[in-house]
Amino acid sequence: MTARKLLIVEDDLGLQRQLRWAYEGYEVLVAADRRSAIDVLRAEEPDVVTLDLGLPPDPDGVSEGFATLAEILRLKPDTKVIVASGHGARESALRAISAGAWDFYQKPIDIDALGMIVARAFHVHALEAENRRLAARGGVAAGLGGIVSASPEMLKVTRTIERVAAADVSVMLLGASGTGKELLARALHEISPRRDRAFVAINCAAIPDTLLESELFGHEKGAFTGAIKTTEGKIEQAQGGTLFLDEVGDIPLPLQVKLLRFLQERVIERIGGRRAIAVDTRIVCATHQDVDAMIADGRFRDDLYYRLAEIVVRIPSLAERPGDAVLLARHFVAKHAKALHSAVVGLSAEACAAIEGWGWPGNVRELENRIKRAVIMAEGKHILAADLDLPGAAPAAPLNLKAVREAADRAAIAHALARSDGNISNTAKLLGISRPTLYDLLKSYDLHA
Repeated sequence: MTARKLLIVEDDLGLQRQLRWAYEGYEVLVAADRRSAIDVLRAEEPDVVTLDLGLPPDPDGVSEGFATLAEILRLKPDTKVIVASGHGARESALRAISAGAWDFYQKPIDIDALGMIVARAFHVHALEAENRRLAARGGVAAGLGGIVSASPEMLKVTRTIERVAAADVSVMLLGASGTGKELLARALHEISPRRDRAFVAINCAAIPDTLLESELFGHEKGAFTGAIKTTEGKIEQAQGGTLFLDEVGDIPLPLQVKLLRFLQERVIERIGGRRAIAVDTRIVCATHQDVDAMIADGRFRDDLYYRLAEIVVRIPSLAERPGDAVLLARHFVAKHAKALHSAVVGLSAEACAAIEGWGWPGNVRELENRIKRAVIMAEGKHILAADLDLPGAAPAAPLNLKAVREAADRAAIAHALARSDGNISNTAKLLGISRPTLYDLLKSYDLHA
């Protein structure tokens, strides 16, 4: 087995030697400045880099270190870069993380601690590489609740949901819009002991404050103008089951008090009613807002938060789920092509590159909408990059001549396969090569016809 490559970028020769001999099982490469680091990166393509931010000609500052970090990630975005920070330089370390560094360590160095960080970086890199191989083959991992993912970050979320489903506790899902909070809430309900009872969802941001209390708690006949009959609220409708409160951060303060009372006593009173009604309903809630900031500003009660957030699950954005964008895109192509009776069967290599290069600020919802549009707009059997309407998306700059050749080979093979509808003989003829040569290339690049 080929040793994994670790690049150490450090201008202190003594520390460089110490680090060089501290690792077993890796092929250790060293560089003392930005230029030599980039030369080694291009030639050797290391998976993990440890980077001292204080490099010449700015050894007492961080400008050269940050320039090196930026160039490494531009040339090889999958590299796990671990930056070094001195005492009192935590701000620089956090800035480096924001700029794309994977982790940081503090000087003076604890070799054992750094060794654990490096080992973890190699492990995560290997997982991400496997995800990309799965995406290139068109594989889809449909797990809990039909969630399509192969990323460790999302699989960690689904494992957490599986663990807490059986416990009768309130769960808060935190994540940006479009990350699948309601899908996870439904999945939690479906594997819980409450699965045979109702799952009721309500978007607290979509209902005016004046109506939200009635929607949640119900009302008695004659409680207000237009209340012509007694109506159960969502909490009662979910009796024995699960109530999903989406955008719980939008509940007004007066109503937060009433919701807190329900969570504490498990009884409600309808608007206009005087009778306490016992209700056994599990609460799962979600928000994209910064709840800590809302509590600090007095917009959200801290006692309610602690009742709602007995278990907190943070959902990663699509950009934080390596490899998942293409997996999901392929899933949505199949879904919408079938629903729309379209002849589209897949994505071109250029479309996959565009998908991987886009940041997806709207997360999974944005991706599905763009794929649905592309299925409608595509003129051939494969969606092209232009069909996705992603003007800013572009693949990373090539690292070296080998990477340029591989990218060109992959694009040419994918294009020929698409034109020949996957027929190997016709694909080989289009490429001007023999069938055995094409089979060798498909195997080498882990491509499937």
